[in-house]
Amino acid sequence: MKLGEYQELYYRKKVNFGMYLAESMTGEDYVLLPARQVPADAAIGEKIRVFIYKDSKDRLIATINQPKLTLGQYAPLLVREIGKIGAFLDWGLEKDLFLPYREMIGHVEEGDEILVTLYIDKSNRLCASMRGLYELLSKDSPYKQGELVSGRVYEFSDNFGAFVAVDDQYSARIPNSEDHSFLRIGDVIEAKITSVKPDGKLDLTLREKAYVQMDSDAKKLLQILDSYAGILPFTEKASPEVIRRETGLSKAAFKRAIGRLYKERKITLNDGKIRKNTV
Repeated sequence: MKLGEYQELYYRKKVNFGMYLAESMTGEDYVLLPARQVPADAAIGEKIRVFIYKDSKDRLIATINQPKLTLGQYAPLLVREIGKIGAFLDWGLEKDLFLPYREMIGHVEEGDEILVTLYIDKSNRLCASMRGLYELLSKDSPYKQGELVSGRVYEFSDNFGAFVAVDDQYSARIPNSEDHSFLRIGDVIEAKITSVKPDGKLDLTLREKAYVQMDSDAKKLLQILDSYAGILPFTEKASPEVIRRETGLSKAAFKRAIGRLYKERKITLNDGKIRKNTV
């Protein structure tokens, strides 16, 4: 069985809780496709395309659902929870994808959406990693010098600057000569291309220093406060799902907007609520 990949398997045996699949009609290796995912017209001897991963009990299991990330690829995934030994990411399956601390290359928080790859660890489990993205990103972008692009920050380097994945797929960076100290991993920025290197990599400059988005989010939060009669009944400690549902912002963007408004003394934080200050 190819862990972390799609493959076509035969229906081999029907049971009350699903259908066992195998690579051949004579093979001994089986994997379960749960009953709720077995098509009504499934017949022994026919094939089905499935993705293979491990369930919460570390058992191989098949699914017809599509994960957001497969082996050898990369994708932006939402950080759902930070645990004691790593983070748990939403990758579209019933079981969250584990990101070990040792595979992080920067600070992440709940609600961040970060670029990661998928790999198999020494215990034969699927895990996420923030490493190795630089080698995977394409250097064949359609963009030219002077054009505006959107990209996601995925790494910082003391020597080279902030690395950005334009459109989540093209290799780019903001040089150290430009201030990017206010950026965080996972931030999506607008930037202008200052040069296209001979190898295809892009050099960027931040559009209006990227403060525009922060200002926009802060203004949006003030408008939301007005709709709540000046009192928002939750703070940045709320779950990423609640924050996104009520404000349309990621948890990270929400926290930055709060920080901007608090610094400007436009809001007060107490009793688990955000209050808009009156002038």
